[in-house]
Amino acid sequence: MTQEFILETRGLTKEFRGFTAVDDVNLKVQEGHIHALIGPNGAGKTTVFNLLTKFLPPTRGEILYRGKPITRMKANEIARLGLVRSFQISAVFGHMTALENVRVALQRKLGTSFHFWKSERSLDHLNDRAMELLDEVGLAEYADVLTVEMPYGRKRALEVATTLALEPTMMLLDEPTQGMGAEDVDRIVELIRRVSAGRTVLMVEHNLSVVSRLCDRITVLARGAVLAEGDYQEVSRNPQVREAYMGSEAAAEEASA
Repeated sequence: MTQEFILETRGLTKEFRGFTAVDDVNLKVQEGHIHALIGPNGAGKTTVFNLLTKFLPPTRGEILYRGKPITRMKANEIARLGLVRSFQISAVFGHMTALENVRVALQRKLGTSFHFWKSERSLDHLNDRAMELLDEVGLAEYADVLTVEMPYGRKRALEVATTLALEPTMMLLDEPTQGMGAEDVDRIVELIRRVSAGRTVLMVEHNLSVVSRLCDRITVLARGAVLAEGDYQEVSRNPQVREAYMGSEAAAEEASA
């Protein structure tokens, strides 16, 4: 029997010394969808991501991937299952070239992680695949450029390439367009649309324009709990969602309407 939901949480809860950061969250992500997790600052979005990817243990609740419990698995174990995450802050090696960054990620997939002492020649067999991945994210011309010298938006594209190197079934993208200008945002939106083919994407994103353009389904969090869920039209019309966003994105949309 095929699982309709690739990722599911049941009663997911995280408490910190009496403060409930994530409160009984029941999340269902359908396979093949781009699913957004949105909400005002402090809503618990990144904490949910940290729970899903095992950077934090839940206080209560269950996480299932392809119908099987992964609640007690470690971060490296779920990555091997195909559940791979990018981070809110750029997480690439600044003093390596773009090609070298992707090659390191490919080493991880092969089980030869972080063999920095290996000769360049011994890693040459990874170069063709690394170049394919750079080309897929529009970075072929940056192959020999040190990452520290690349524009911010291109660094985020490089993160997508290193994520793809791990051959994910499901990608979790944490604020992929944060801090970008309009041109970089458009580029990343098209990149996510392109690399989502044949994959599932769960993304935390503040930019509601990005969400409206990309996402099949949206879960709105407020104060750690699910406030609403549906497609963009449904959640954008929800009075509770508009109130939660008042003074930020929704208020700006109302002002310009």
